[in-house]
Amino acid sequence: MRARLPVAALAAVLAVASAVVAVAPELGDPDPAPAAAPQPSTPVFSLRRAPGLIMRHVAAARLRSGLDAALDQPSLGPARDDTCLAVSDPDGRPLYGRQVESALIPASAMKIVTGSVALARLGPETRFATTVRAAAAPDDGAVGDLWFVGSGDPLLATADFAATDGWLERPRLATPLETLADRIADAGVRRVGRLLGDESRYDTQRYIPTWEPSYATTPEVGPQSALSVNDGFASWRPRVAAASPATNAAAILARLLRARGVTVGSVGEGRAPERTVSVAEIESPPMAEVVGVMMRESDNLGAELLVKELGVRFGTGGTTTAGLAVVRSTATEMGLTADAYVASDGSGLDRRDRLSCALLQSVLARAGPEGPLFDALPVAGTSGTLVRRFLDTPAVGKVRAKTGSLNGVVALAGYATGADGRSFGFAMLANDLPSDTAGTALQDRLATVLTTYPDAPRPDDLGPGPVRPPPA
Repeated sequence: MRARLPVAALAAVLAVASAVVAVAPELGDPDPAPAAAPQPSTPVFSLRRAPGLIMRHVAAARLRSGLDAALDQPSLGPARDDTCLAVSDPDGRPLYGRQVESALIPASAMKIVTGSVALARLGPETRFATTVRAAAAPDDGAVGDLWFVGSGDPLLATADFAATDGWLERPRLATPLETLADRIADAGVRRVGRLLGDESRYDTQRYIPTWEPSYATTPEVGPQSALSVNDGFASWRPRVAAASPATNAAAILARLLRARGVTVGSVGEGRAPERTVSVAEIESPPMAEVVGVMMRESDNLGAELLVKELGVRFGTGGTTTAGLAVVRSTATEMGLTADAYVASDGSGLDRRDRLSCALLQSVLARAGPEGPLFDALPVAGTSGTLVRRFLDTPAVGKVRAKTGSLNGVVALAGYATGADGRSFGFAMLANDLPSDTAGTALQDRLATVLTTYPDAPRPDDLGPGPVRPPPA
C-alpha cells in the first residue's frame, strides 16, 4: 500500500509545476521547430519526481516529532523549560532548534569550546616539551642542582599511573616519565646534589576559587601546576592531592633516577636560572592527542592547563583569567557568537559557567566531522566516558559526543551518524533536572532519535511510479 502524500507537500509541488507550465511558452523559441515524437521519459517537474522532496519533508517532520517527545517528558520536571537543543543536517543547515540562544550551565560540554580553541591556536601537531636543566654539563657524572622544568604537559605520568588512570580505570595515553629518567642517565648524570621542580611557567593557583570546596579533596581534579606528574596526585589509591605539585614531581623523578643507579640528594622546588644547559628533554604526544585525552576521559586538569597555556602563548601570562580571555577573543575571531559564553574555568566544573546550544553547535559545525575535534570525542559504547553508555540502542558506534554532568545538569554535544551513514552535529544542555536518572534517560532518548534520522518511506512508496530517465 502506497503512503499518502502530505497535503501541504503535494500542494507545494503542484504550485511549482503549475508555475513552470505557465511561463514555459514565454521562455520558448518564438518559432519552434515541429515537435518530435513523444519519448518515454519523466519530465523534470513531474509529480513522479516529487517523492524525493516529500521524503525529506517526512524525515524532518518525524525528527522534530521525536525530539519534541524526548524533551517534553513529564519526568524532566522544570528542566522542560530550561533545556536547549540545536541540530543541523549533514550540510550544516538547521534541522531543529529549541531555546538555542539560552545561556545555560554546560558542565563538561565546556571542554568542547576549550578543546576547539586549543586546537585552533596551538595547532594539532604542537607538543609540550618538558626539560631537565643544570648549571653546566655533568662533570665526571656529577651535577650540582638539577632543575625539572615544567611545560604545562597534562599527560606527564609514570607507567603505573597511566595504566590505571582514565575512565573506568582503563589505561590512557601519557608522556612517560620513565623515558625522561632514562635520558638523564644516558646523558652521563650519576650524582645530583639537589633535584628541584620548576613550575614557574604558570601561576600557583591550584583550584578555581568558586569551585565546590570538595574538589580539593576528591579525585575530580588535581592541583593545577605547570609541572604536574600523575595529575598532581601524591597517591591515587585513594587519590590524594600533592601539597606541592612541583616538589611531588621532583620526588617521583628522583625515585626513578635512583632506580637507574643515579645518586640524588634532596628534592624540592625552585626556579631555574636563566643561564642553564639542557640535560634531557621529553615531548608530549601531539596536541590533537592531548585534546583527545581531555575530551574522551573528561580530564578536568588537562582542560585547566590548556587554558593557562593559551594565556602564556597568546595572552598576558599563565593564569586562568588570561587564558579565558584568549578563548573568548579566539571564538570571536572564528566568527562564533560568544555572547552566551561566560566562563570561570576551562573544564566546566564551575556552576557559574554558561554556554548556549547555538554556540556549541557553531563550534561543532566549524570543526566538522572530519577534523581533530571529531576524532577527539568519545564514541558510544566504545571509548572514554561513553564506553558503557547507550548500550543496546541504535546509538552504539554512531554517536561521538561530549557528555556533561553536575547536580541537576546534563549535556550531550557532538555528532551523530544517521541512518543514511552521514554525520551531523547536535548540542543539548539541560538544567534544573529533578534527578540524575532523568538526565541519563534524556540523553538516551535523544541519541536514539538522532541516529534513526532520516526516517522516511522509500521514494517508490510515495510516488505514482518510478522515475524514467530520458533517452540517450
